[in-house]
Amino acid sequence: MTKTQIMKIIKDENIHFFRLQFVDINGFMKNVAIPRSQITKALDGKMMFDGSSIDGFARIHESDMYLVPDYNTFTILPWRNKEGVAAARIICDIHKSDGSPYQGCPRVNLKRVLAEAKKTGYVMNVGTEAEFFLFNLDDRGLPTTDTNDAAGYFSVDPEDTGINCRREIIETLERMGFEIEASHHEVARGQHEVNFKYADALTCADNTVTFKWVVKTIAKKHGLHATFMPKPIFGINGSGMHTNQSLFDQNGNNAFFDPEGPLQLSPIAYQYIAGITRHAREFAAVTNPLVNSYKRLVPGYEAPVYVAWSGSNRSALIRIPASRGVGTRVEVRCPDPSCNPYLAFAMMLNAGLAGIKDKLVPPPAVNANIFEMSANRMKRAKIQNMPGSLLEAMGELRKSPLAKETLGEHIFEKYLLVKEKEWDDFRTAVTDWERKAYLNIY
Repeated sequence: MTKTQIMKIIKDENIHFFRLQFVDINGFMKNVAIPRSQITKALDGKMMFDGSSIDGFARIHESDMYLVPDYNTFTILPWRNKEGVAAARIICDIHKSDGSPYQGCPRVNLKRVLAEAKKTGYVMNVGTEAEFFLFNLDDRGLPTTDTNDAAGYFSVDPEDTGINCRREIIETLERMGFEIEASHHEVARGQHEVNFKYADALTCADNTVTFKWVVKTIAKKHGLHATFMPKPIFGINGSGMHTNQSLFDQNGNNAFFDPEGPLQLSPIAYQYIAGITRHAREFAAVTNPLVNSYKRLVPGYEAPVYVAWSGSNRSALIRIPASRGVGTRVEVRCPDPSCNPYLAFAMMLNAGLAGIKDKLVPPPAVNANIFEMSANRMKRAKIQNMPGSLLEAMGELRKSPLAKETLGEHIFEKYLLVKEKEWDDFRTAVTDWERKAYLNIY
């Protein structure tokens, strides 16, 4: 899309308000709203903001930054049309005051990683499956963990009481240009999934943060709270963000597909799998970034706990979906929807590319249910565990040369600082569990 095309849409659709959006180091969407009179200035990348007020961004003495829009992300906001006056948004990269791209911007960093991958001959395509819960609000309008939904996996009306909200989410996304492939109720009560078509990695990261924003916005219209928290309720399934990924060569061919190869996978696919398994523990703190993330990664709830791969086994970290040809892909099952997709995609891509560069051989596929395997059997199969806590994952990230190279020094250091504070807050907090366990005894 061009600036001229955008200005025509603004005029034709009577757009009076414009949101300039970006994400911070945690993946939280931020924005500044501007009136119509400032749109030309914004489209020219001349809107400034204070970067020192954003988590993981600049220090106070170097805080002046520019919002540089990506014209291809322009879209009208369907829910913001009031009496014929519309609003739109555009996603921006962050640039420094000298006009150069800011290394602390997660989107800028992903673009750098993708450009380096392209030099090796590959383009990354990604499709995410971000699960979420819909919960009721209390009398004060605050979220609860209660739902009037008693449905289960693939339930139908009337059990699936969230279907009307989910339908409006889909309609809204389609009006914003998403191609929706499917939607359904998930395993846990109150849990849902909407699948949209894969795209190149940058577009998919943009789509993923937009999707989460739309889900939360439409849920609120229905008097509900949507959460992408990985494990909001003990004893039931948590929410994952299975990330389907593939590499295409410069001629548009899927580099993972080989009709003559084992499982019809190419040597490149096997090397990519080997890279993911080699570096999975190192990127866990990025793909699973919260204290709460590791309460999802426990046995018994379909979430992957073990570093293994399989052609079909859903207890493994990596699964190879049945589709072949252009649809040949690797599904990495550990990420959860609280992650920053710009950082997560960069980490998984470089992990896979490291496997290709070093011509790594993956461990043997594990087709048995790993949850039912004994410790000795797992040891013989050399199956490692994923980190069991954010603290353990941070330790793996901190000592990873791959992570430092992929995230860049600025994001790497700032990210660790943010996560260290989160862990310390958790470590020193007194929880309801502790009060129930100890208050009446000691």
